[in-house]
Amino acid sequence: MQARTGDRNLITDVAGLTVGNASDAAIKTGCTVLLGNQPFTCGVHVMGGAPGTRETDLLAPDKTVEQVDALVLSGGSAFGLDAASGAADALRAMGRGFAVGDQRVPIVPGAILFDLLNGGDKAWPDNPYKALGRQALANASDSFDLGTAGAGTGATTANLKGGLGSASVVLPSGHTVGALVAVNALGSATVGDTPHFWAAPFEMDDEFGGLGASATYPEPHLPPTKLSQHANTTIGIIATDAILTQAQCTRLATAAHDGYARALVPSHTPMDGDLIFAAATGTRPLENPLADTLYLGHAAATVMARAIARAVFHATPAKGDTLPCWASL
Repeated sequence: MQARTGDRNLITDVAGLTVGNASDAAIKTGCTVLLGNQPFTCGVHVMGGAPGTRETDLLAPDKTVEQVDALVLSGGSAFGLDAASGAADALRAMGRGFAVGDQRVPIVPGAILFDLLNGGDKAWPDNPYKALGRQALANASDSFDLGTAGAGTGATTANLKGGLGSASVVLPSGHTVGALVAVNALGSATVGDTPHFWAAPFEMDDEFGGLGASATYPEPHLPPTKLSQHANTTIGIIATDAILTQAQCTRLATAAHDGYARALVPSHTPMDGDLIFAAATGTRPLENPLADTLYLGHAAATVMARAIARAVFHATPAKGDTLPCWASL
């Protein structure tokens, strides 16, 4: 049996997960919520030097609460952390959350990227992200937009607009692995001045143009960056239907970071807050725990690389953009 993409080629090919986007075109920002039909096991790994997070400490393998209700990716730098509060409020109203006596406390970890210098109107009178978080949760569905949408609305890379990306794969073992990522990298997803993606070797079904690998490569030690802006961070989620512990989710998130390194040059810099959550819905057992976790980790990296390229590939132009879209190449 060959590996193949899921039916949607989205993270929602992992059964039991939905995704909702909310955007503000004037501010050039937004957020994205991954929602589970049921609480799911979660881990996290941070490899960037400038992260912005909420409730990531509780995802360590030695902590008490092992499952979460939702995950939030948001623009807005530190202001965007409020998006998770909006999602948590909406979940509480739905009766979701960790039971403490007669109270329900939704567990909603989140991460943010910096999109405050992208040409949008940032002079808001009140923090808009809590409302965006509620809206994104309400929009949760099996299908959702890529590119200039959700947390990727105002995202940029060194040379092109970034965006929101997703991809999936069904492995010969029957496990599904999906990725969701907001690409706002210091570096570039494309090779030099060409339209070729660094992730080209991992492309499936011409999902980001089918151009193949570049025939030329720039000086590898001095890659283009948007260093002067300090306006960075790629944040993502890797998900699977496998039954995993919190420790195994942490290892899955760690392996998925290889996808950042394969698709973005440079990645994991001191000015990026690069982070990946891992989510396991726990519906399909591991028949061979050692081999299956190895292949899940490798799939996580390749699927994440594909999702990054798809984020940039699907970006669309908007008024006030500071950078062109990939389609302009």
